[in-house]
Amino acid sequence: MITGAGSVGPGWGNGRAAAVMFAREGARVFLIDRDAAALDETVRQIADEGGAARTRLADVTDPQAVQDAVDACVAELGALDVLINNVGGSRAGGVGELSVEDWNAQLEVNLTSVFLGCKAAVPVMRASGGGAIVNVSSASGLRYTGAAQVAYAAAKAAIIQLSRVTAVQYAPDGIRVNTVVPGQLHTPMVEARLAGQRAGGDVAKLLSQRQARIPLGFMGDGRDTAYAALYLASDESRFVTGTEIVVDGGMTVRCD
Repeated sequence: MITGAGSVGPGWGNGRAAAVMFAREGARVFLIDRDAAALDETVRQIADEGGAARTRLADVTDPQAVQDAVDACVAELGALDVLINNVGGSRAGGVGELSVEDWNAQLEVNLTSVFLGCKAAVPVMRASGGGAIVNVSSASGLRYTGAAQVAYAAAKAAIIQLSRVTAVQYAPDGIRVNTVVPGQLHTPMVEARLAGQRAGGDVAKLLSQRQARIPLGFMGDGRDTAYAALYLASDESRFVTGTEIVVDGGMTVRCD
């Protein structure tokens, strides 16, 4: 089950990339998004490669909607072995600028959505003997990344600790919980939202600013997040839990 499996525009968002990649590897995928057209496009891309996907429209900040989605996944596929909690989005503003309403909304979409996904999935995985949960955080949860977005950063940092605590608590049940921490990738979110927030709508300017922070000298995209999630969900990572894979081209470990 992959949440946020659509995309805000053409290209490789984290959720769409994970959906296509997991299907390519033979997984039976159950895809969640609130945008029907975006979800349909992901399904089309999977079908173009000879795969298939089950889908459900849902708001992952709604506790009942998340529980219903997990129940539907189990009913349609017979199990829930892997959960990828991928939904999120940033809003600019530090403590002096961000409204209380925006603070609460940011925590809800970025952090509560992860909590609700884990809350609904863990009982199912415990009953079946285990599973793998991969939560998607952000480099903004590790360091300042060029823009004040205090609620987003706080929520993404909290995802890492939520994952660690959950990993330890449910390790005896065979449930592994890990986090992918993407850096400044070139996903459709750049054109759809971030350029307007941070560069006056100048996409080229924003891309240049972001790439300049990356020691490898190029930006990855959602496929790089998906590769990390695929590993953390696979049997090859059977001895890996309660940790993070940072996918950022070296950005978070440089000084300047």
